[in-house]
Amino acid sequence: MNAELVTRIRHRSSFVFRLVLLVPLFAGLVVAGAAHWPSSGTLAEFREAVAAGEVDRVNYRAANGELMSLTWSESPLGWHEVESEFADQGKPYTTQRLMDDVHRPAVQPSVTQESNSGSNSFPDWPFEATAGWWITGLWWLAFLAMFFSTPRLANRWAWFWLFTVGQIGVFFYLLLEPRPLWRGLGEGVPRAKRMDGTAGCGFSLLLAIAWALVSFGIGWLVKLVLG
Repeated sequence: MNAELVTRIRHRSSFVFRLVLLVPLFAGLVVAGAAHWPSSGTLAEFREAVAAGEVDRVNYRAANGELMSLTWSESPLGWHEVESEFADQGKPYTTQRLMDDVHRPAVQPSVTQESNSGSNSFPDWPFEATAGWWITGLWWLAFLAMFFSTPRLANRWAWFWLFTVGQIGVFFYLLLEPRPLWRGLGEGVPRAKRMDGTAGCGFSLLLAIAWALVSFGIGWLVKLVLG
């Protein structure tokens, strides 16, 4: 096998690998964005949907058996949040009553108790149950591909901050490294000076703000389309 053929195979494999990661990761981003901005619902609507077997996922936060928040989905993009008081028929709607409700129907939803603590340095959306475990795996594949490569536009520390604090840096990496996808196959042109870790940390804060705006936009569009 000659060197030219090996190079073509390497370029094509890298191109396909990036596309294979980009499409499902973007789908996971849309699902996570919709979950971040659920439509308002009532406890009665939730209990009715659960009893009818229409609920797919349930996320809740609780302390000492008392509910602090409750969201549920009836489709990957259809998320709702209980904004009323956690009480039904004059009695507190506790976590025990929640468990009784979700385990009663023949088709039981996936239930996740979310942490009450703040987020860490890793991005939230790829690791949330709403996105799916396969999104977590794909994010790690992209992260490892970055870590064991020699990026063209920024060093590893810069990309580390863009991946984690920046939330959506993985998309910029897959689109731009080692060669912009829209330029097709070929070698990436090295830059004389790459972005360092300090600059990457600064840009990651801007990306985090961008992610907040993107997730809000996704949630708004989903509400507009699905009503």
